Amino acid sequence: MSQQDFTPDEMMTIAASRALKNDDVCFVGIGAPSAACNVARLTHAPDITLIYESGTIGTAPDVLPLSIGDGELCDTAVTTVSVPEMFRYWLQGGRVTIGFLGAAQLDRFGNINTTVIGEYDSPKTRLPGGGGAPEIASLSGEIYITMKQSLRGMVDKIDFFTSFGHGEGGDHRQRLGMTTRGPTMLITDLAIWRPDSETKSFQVVSLHPGVTREAVQATCGWQVEFADRVDETPAPSELELDTLRALKARTKAAHERTENKGEAA
Repeated sequence: MSQQDFTPDEMMTIAASRALKNDDVCFVGIGAPSAACNVARLTHAPDITLIYESGTIGTAPDVLPLSIGDGELCDTAVTTVSVPEMFRYWLQGGRVTIGFLGAAQLDRFGNINTTVIGEYDSPKTRLPGGGGAPEIASLSGEIYITMKQSLRGMVDKIDFFTSFGHGEGGDHRQRLGMTTRGPTMLITDLAIWRPDSETKSFQVVSLHPGVTREAVQATCGWQVEFADRVDETPAPSELELDTLRALKARTKAAHERTENKGEAA
């Protein structure tokens, strides 16, 4: 399959989906993380347990949810619990193996900002906020992050600490009493990154097909580190692409029907 047969966004979503295992219990963020998790469920990880912040457990949506309150999540869940139970029993109880998050701003140590761009008291942009992401980042067994690369998003210093990654690097998490692993993988539209074992600074371990090191650096606000061995990410298979595209098509059709009903009313 040639690189012209898929988009960078499709490559990112499929590469992210491959990181998930059949026995994972995954706390899913809305957007790109949700797409990746559901592609995994529909392909190589049919028994994965997907948890959304609204309290749905074992959900298997036919279309991608617009938000954590989307009725599609409850309709297909094994069970739905209260939000306090979700966070106190499932998350604090150590029952979540993977937290899958997106980011508006990200630094080299996997610290996430989804709160404000600019000064907190007089921001240039007010973002949606953290929701449950700060707790997910602290208490899930490990964290995967997915986002499109840009100089605006991947910055040397984030404007606000919403979700703690590896802080200042090294053993910062351990010094604060955190016992979970924190961010262990970053999947972008250009590459796969993993933190250095000592410094915890993200470094590129795999380039997506057709992507150069120069292209990665041009869309990253810090000096990019490349692992001693940099692989090429396997291109999407026909099954993976068909699954993702069908999921997106169902989602688009469902949302259009909802909009049409609203206009008719």
